[in-house]
Amino acid sequence: DSQVPGDLIARLPALELISVMGVGYDGVDVAAARRRGVMVTHTPDVLNDEVADTAIGLMLCAARQLPQADRWVREGRWEADGPMPLTRSMSGKRLGLVGMGRIAKAIAHRAQAFGMSIAYTARSAKPELPFRYFPDAAALAAESDFLVLITPGGEGTRKLVDARVLRSLGPKGILVNVARGSVVDEQALVEALEQGHIGGAALDVFESEPRVPEALKRMPHVVLAPHIGSATAETRQAMADLALENLVRHFGGHPVRTPVPECRPSA
Repeated sequence: DSQVPGDLIARLPALELISVMGVGYDGVDVAAARRRGVMVTHTPDVLNDEVADTAIGLMLCAARQLPQADRWVREGRWEADGPMPLTRSMSGKRLGLVGMGRIAKAIAHRAQAFGMSIAYTARSAKPELPFRYFPDAAALAAESDFLVLITPGGEGTRKLVDARVLRSLGPKGILVNVARGSVVDEQALVEALEQGHIGGAALDVFESEPRVPEALKRMPHVVLAPHIGSATAETRQAMADLALENLVRHFGGHPVRTPVPECRPSA
């Protein structure tokens, strides 16, 4: 993630623009940038589909244990031990989305093709959406088979998913995180998995990535990915193009295309 703290901004007197190649910008001290009159931009929208595809893929991998099935064949267990244990269906299950921004809407659109019922929690209800709204993550988790995290990082969501939320998800529930590692209390997650308080997890992000707790690596009912939500050649090129466009427009004397919300003219 991009890390531009306030002390770095203070040491760059000629700084005019921070162009983040990514939708998340919680590593940037936007308040310090604004005080200095420094514009901050990011690259939303161009990665929506890619991250949504990754979320659906992780859901399927966690439910159907596809990485584990691959190992079952490679390690010779199919021949030695016979068929692997039965897994779980994803179709027709209940999906809870923590966050309802652009990417969450793209995930919901895909999930509808699996016949899933969809609910969400966010800072406020969105009456225009045909999905059920819950006021907090614990209430949503209690009514979800899959709880997918796709909310911004930062202090406002730090450890939003704690032991209480995980207990609400229940022993058959699956947690999927394509947001930020900081959104989950990682130690509480390890304990919930070890004690069977939730059924499994599929994680693309971690608290101290690239360091991942050894306990998570050992668990057969956990799917791990190295923060690859938007990591395709096509999407990374689109992100780079947009980051460059913001630079070119700014230094050419034109308004940037995608300022972060705090830097928009009405902010």
